[in-house]
Parts: sequence; C-alpha cells; structure tokens
Amino acid sequence: MTQSRGQEGARGNREVPLSARAGVPATARRGLAGETGFPPRDRAEGEGGGVNELVLASFAAASDAHLVCEPRSARFAAFKARFDAHAELKRLETLGFRFLARTDPAFPPLLRAIHDPPPGLFLRGEAEVQLLARPAVAIVGARACSPYGRQISRLLGRELAAAGLVVVSGLARGIDAEAHRGALEAAGTTVAVLGCGIDRDYPAANRELARQVAAIGLVVSEYAPGVEPAPWRFPARNRIVAGLCAATIVVEARERSGALITADFALEEGREVFSVPGEITSALSAGVNALLRLGATPLTCAQDVLESYGIAVHDPPELEVGVPAAGVLERVRDGAAGADELARATGLCAGELAAALTELELAGAVTQEEGVYRACR
Repeated sequence: MTQSRGQEGARGNREVPLSARAGVPATARRGLAGETGFPPRDRAEGEGGGVNELVLASFAAASDAHLVCEPRSARFAAFKARFDAHAELKRLETLGFRFLARTDPAFPPLLRAIHDPPPGLFLRGEAEVQLLARPAVAIVGARACSPYGRQISRLLGRELAAAGLVVVSGLARGIDAEAHRGALEAAGTTVAVLGCGIDRDYPAANRELARQVAAIGLVVSEYAPGVEPAPWRFPARNRIVAGLCAATIVVEARERSGALITADFALEEGREVFSVPGEITSALSAGVNALLRLGATPLTCAQDVLESYGIAVHDPPELEVGVPAAGVLERVRDGAAGADELARATGLCAGELAAALTELELAGAVTQEEGVYRACR
C-alpha cells in the first residue's frame, strides 16, 4: 500500500486519517512547530546557512517547544545570540552523544525528504551515522499486545534483520520492544527512536534493551538531553520512525492506536505500508484490519517485505529434528496449542512431549508463552 503526496484524490476517499481516529490533533499529525507553525519546505530550507540546527534543537529543549525552523521571536534571537555551539557540542561529546544536523550530507535522505524533517538528530550508540541511510523497515504496533503479536513482531525483526535490513521502532513496550529484540537475536542492526531527550530511556523498563540497541546500532531522538517524555511528543516521534524507512509494518493495533499515526505518516510520504491480518473478533486487530480495508499490503511472512525491497528470498534449510519432534511441530503449525492438547493430538507421554518441545525450542522452531506453543518456522 503506497501513496504519493500528489494523490490528493485518493486521500480524499478516506473520510478521516487513521491518526485522526486515534484522537491526534491535526497539528500533531503534521508535526508541532511551536511558535511559528510549519513553514513550507522551501522556506525552511531556503534559510540555509542562517539556520543553526543545534541552536534550534537546544532552544526547543529550553522552551519545551517542538520546532523545525527558526522562530521569528525576540526570545529566540536572544537565545541564539548567547548560545555557544562549540561548548554545547563538547558537552554532548562528554555525555556520549552526537548531533547530526539536517544540512549534514550524512543526514538520512529518506528522512530529509519528509514534509517536516527535524532540525537534526541526537545520537547515542556505537554505530556510524551511515547506518541511518541503509535500507530500513519500521515495525510498530500495540504496547499492550497479545502473545501472538509479540511472537510475530520478534519473528519479523529477526528475519528482516538477518536479511540485512535495519529494523526501526520506538522502544515502547510490546510490539516495538519485540521488534528490537528480534533484530538483536539475529545479530542484525536496529534503531530506536525516542519521544523524549536522548539521555532518557523511556519506558524505564526497557533501559537494558536500549543499552543493547546502542551497543550495535543507534538510539536517536530529535530532542536534546533533558527533555522529558510528553504525550504530544510521540506522534512527532512517529514521523521519524516512518521517515527513516521505505516501508512500515503494523503488527497489532487497536482502532485508536498510535501505530496508525505512523502508518498515516508513511502513506503521506508515499511509503509502503504492510499490515499483519488479525482475528476479526479481537480489539487488537481493529486497526490492522482497517488498514487492510484501505488497501494496505497483507503481510503473511518476512518474504513479503523482502520482495518489496528487491532482496532475494532463499528457502530456509530443512529442519532436522527427531520423529517425535517433527510430529509435534506439524501439529503446532496447524495452530497454537498447550501441552495437554499436544499430548492428546500426538499420543506422546509427558516425558516424550517435554523432550520434543525442548528440541524444537532449541532449534528455534517453536516458542512458548503463557503455556501456549506456537510455530516459528
């Protein structure tokens, strides 16, 4: 499902954007420009050398505003006059952060191409900035997701990262976190985009995950150190998640999910949107199924995404397991099941079933959560 900015007629066919149904104001969907509103792109870029992106980002942090171009205000002029960019860069370096300005040649071209690119990105992590320009895919979805959603997000993160794509998400609980974990399991690369200052790990429960992401990839934010998370910052964060990627995958989403905001941003920039079909009776599937009704590409496996990137898809090697384990895997592939149901279906005793399930888990063929086993391959 792709859509260019020029397809106004097609956009008009949708009564309201999905993000509007999620209760997000139009200003948040298009970005939040603090004191000035969003300027046309040519005006923002036309100011060129007169715009110091680091000053702008630092002023936004000091004034608790969201800015993409210089405000024409006495307050900003006074701030700029006394701002010491060299000292600020040294401070960031001491804290272990970097700043990549929008005018820097290394700034990711896909993100620069969006309607309202940030003045720059604050970076935390070991990877080079060129990572942000590599082919990337966003995986987003519900925070309070189902075990199935967690499994699918992790599986996609693992397989897409193993194929060479950078996995981008928002470090939130649920689908986001599982996408990052899947990429890490594949020894791939992943980028986490924050909706708060670059020095914050939000949510705090994912602090260790953020450390692992930074060790091999990047944690990025348009917000300077010290900026606290706020609800209105996350829709703005979502435009960066979508902006860094040629395609966005929505795994699970309620009818008013923030993941639909990311999908809207992707559509507005003419990027591909994939949606994982969900159960029609589940509230967690309302958003993803709505995307399918609007023409999103159904996603049934990682190969669907890889083909859209022109990445050759190879058949996985044949799984070599014992006869009992093969029988259990065949049953689990028919649908998720608990141990009792598997014992009845396969006729294995408790010890044989436990051994078979252990063999399959070690082979990465099944996963277990809350006593339910699901096939991974």
